[in-house]
Amino acid sequence: MARWAFTILAPSINAGSRVDSPVIRIVIAEDQASVRRGAMMLLSMEPDMEVVGQARNGVEAVELAQLLNPDIVLMDLHMPLKGGVAATREITKAHPNTQILVLTTLDDDETVFQAVRAGAQAYLLKDVSEEELLETIRALRRGESRLTPQIARKVMDQFRQLAIATTDCPASGSAGNSAPPLLAHPHAEPLSEKEARLLEHIAEGMTNRQIATAMSLAEGTIKNYISRIMEKLHANTRTELAMMSRRQPRAE
Repeated sequence: MARWAFTILAPSINAGSRVDSPVIRIVIAEDQASVRRGAMMLLSMEPDMEVVGQARNGVEAVELAQLLNPDIVLMDLHMPLKGGVAATREITKAHPNTQILVLTTLDDDETVFQAVRAGAQAYLLKDVSEEELLETIRALRRGESRLTPQIARKVMDQFRQLAIATTDCPASGSAGNSAPPLLAHPHAEPLSEKEARLLEHIAEGMTNRQIATAMSLAEGTIKNYISRIMEKLHANTRTELAMMSRRQPRAE
């Protein structure tokens, strides 16, 4: 009985691809063979990307991440044996340097929130353009997070609703209301006005460059602000910032 049912690919030889910067090493986790082949063909054409393995289910995805330590896992959510959310949680916990890019047809609120809580750095739907998929992979390498527009709207709506609910009902655990999908850390520090505004831009799905333009600040300054906000709110990922269930109190 073969234990390793997944596919490990030999390194491709792309002239000059490793000279300027390291190649982005990618594992594709997808149960549909046709989708895996399509993604493999697309990514293999890019000189700065290399598909190092393919998994057919969540169990194989976790094993490949352990074996290959890829930079990015292209993760479907609806897979046999172990779902993509559970696989994402295991991979991000054991391999914090491996980033998860969710590529799925699932866009219901609960699935989106679960994937983000599990540690996904990007969430795209399968109808995304090839150009956007490639740019998202490169954005992850730059330390950014990306949400497809439909998902960004869900995140923003959730952020606004929970901010309103917190204003109306400051006490947590109100009777009759279901618990929000993500709770603020009990020791979170207050945000400044500028930090709170930046957090709202993150919830809108804006990139660092877009936020820098909107706030008339340097992109490097935005990165510093984001790091500080993550420290204050005890967030593990940039995307998780957009999912905080309670708007943090602002410093006087």
